[in-house]
Amino acid sequence: MVSKDALENEPHLAMLSCSDCHAGNPGGKDKAESHADLVERPSDDISTCAGCHPDEAEYYATSLHYTTAGFRNGVMGRFSEQELAKYDELVFEQSCRSCHAACGDCHVKTPIVSGVNLGLISGHDFVRKDETKTCALCHGGRVYSEFTGDYGGTPDVHYQKGMLCADCHTAEEMHGDGTLYEGRRDVSTRPQCVNCHPIEASSANSNDAHEAHVGVLSCSACHTSAEYRNCQNCHVGEGSTSFPALVLGNNPRIEGQVTTLRLVPTVRSTFEKAGIKQENFDSLPNWWDTVPHMTKKRTDRTKDCAVCHSEGRYFITEEMFPKDGSKANEGLLK
Repeated sequence: MVSKDALENEPHLAMLSCSDCHAGNPGGKDKAESHADLVERPSDDISTCAGCHPDEAEYYATSLHYTTAGFRNGVMGRFSEQELAKYDELVFEQSCRSCHAACGDCHVKTPIVSGVNLGLISGHDFVRKDETKTCALCHGGRVYSEFTGDYGGTPDVHYQKGMLCADCHTAEEMHGDGTLYEGRRDVSTRPQCVNCHPIEASSANSNDAHEAHVGVLSCSACHTSAEYRNCQNCHVGEGSTSFPALVLGNNPRIEGQVTTLRLVPTVRSTFEKAGIKQENFDSLPNWWDTVPHMTKKRTDRTKDCAVCHSEGRYFITEEMFPKDGSKANEGLLK
């Protein structure tokens, strides 16, 4: 039920009637008549919000939260042309696209995850942000639980200082900028450590370790505090399992750089139920570069050079490769 206070003071409710967004039959004599042809999730159609927020709606139509293009482009290299067409129809549209977020999933009602949500975020008020009820639901399996320390280890240093998701992930990044990006790493406004922590090898702000490792190591290779969640056996498979690990290896996207790696649970049989054998499976590795959200200034790698240079404590080994995994995994070995 919408409160009288909300009807009078919430801008959307004060300026618009229920039927402006939800359609239905405002002249109905009872609930059944009034709710005839009701649209339960009006923001699933971006044009609903575009009437008052044209710029945001136009950009959001190209955002990764809306297109979920990262799910498609991240795996498409494994498929033949015929398999990609089958993936688009039977997997991407039927499964991956179910994760796409409409405007209301962040600003009115919590997103639906596996058919379940937490209902309205704050009555029927439109909220600017509430990371614990929006970001955490979709990204809570890994990122948010690592960030808050709930997965293990200590909370991310930024979280300890009172920062939340939107302090780094700006509205422009979330809403999109009109560009159809292939994946999140291509987004021009994505947060990067050097935005707040510039590393200039010749400046007083740097130090010997940064000078020696800039470009050779990612920030997370040294500043990830603890083991993070890795998953295996999911998607069209028979369920998934997870395990903690901190793994270093060659960055499959940036030649010559060592970074943190996370297991992507796509194996040869992942899409067999959809009739997809992944003819080009060996073109991509199973472990990919990742930025765990559990940053710490001082770790065992920043305190002791031997951890990496003598012991090789966290480096990926062949024993970590999934059974019947990709031959491209060999390129990750340091």
